[in-house]
Amino acid sequence: MKVALIGASGMIGSRILEELVSREYEVTAVVRNPSKVEGREGVKVVKGDVSDGRALEEILEGADALISAYSPPNGAEQQLIEITRGILAAAREAGVRRVIVVGGAASLFVSTGVTLLESGALPEQWKAIAGAHRDLLELLRGSNAAVGLDWTYFSPAGLIEPGERKGTFRLGKDHLVVDDGGQSRISAEDYAIALVDELEQPRYVRERFTVGY
Repeated sequence: MKVALIGASGMIGSRILEELVSREYEVTAVVRNPSKVEGREGVKVVKGDVSDGRALEEILEGADALISAYSPPNGAEQQLIEITRGILAAAREAGVRRVIVVGGAASLFVSTGVTLLESGALPEQWKAIAGAHRDLLELLRGSNAAVGLDWTYFSPAGLIEPGERKGTFRLGKDHLVVDDGGQSRISAEDYAIALVDELEQPRYVRERFTVGY
């Protein structure tokens, strides 16, 4: 399978790239700085401007699936919506039907009718990107932006960071996955496993799902 990966040099994107390579996918890595991912066998590295829809469409042609790990710059969090809208349009025009979006955790429910974002538990500095990701999920679910695409929005646990590749975790849908101690955690490595598992055996098409220990 040929997979295009946007944001392949980021904290999460780089782990997704490693997981794809380990499973022998043919990957096109779309990045701002190619030097961060060059020299990997099985990876075609392309310097791409995700705001240029026509150029992105050309990059995506021939891919079987697209994974977007795009993350906007600090202070420009609302770019997430318009950039992803353009990414979805480019995928559609390029004939790439399967799209997996690396999402956020803040729109997950922590109790009846209360999301993590609404709970007051998020640090102030995370609220802007959390709100943008909430809006992105609503865009996927309720607008024409994703028409014709088999999209999946994949929320991480409340805390995602580099760590161990354990290969054991639990999946959920719209509620935060917590452990016996009430903590919601996942390593970026295990998040990548779960994402590529979904790519290989789709279970959450046109849905959101999440993961945690």
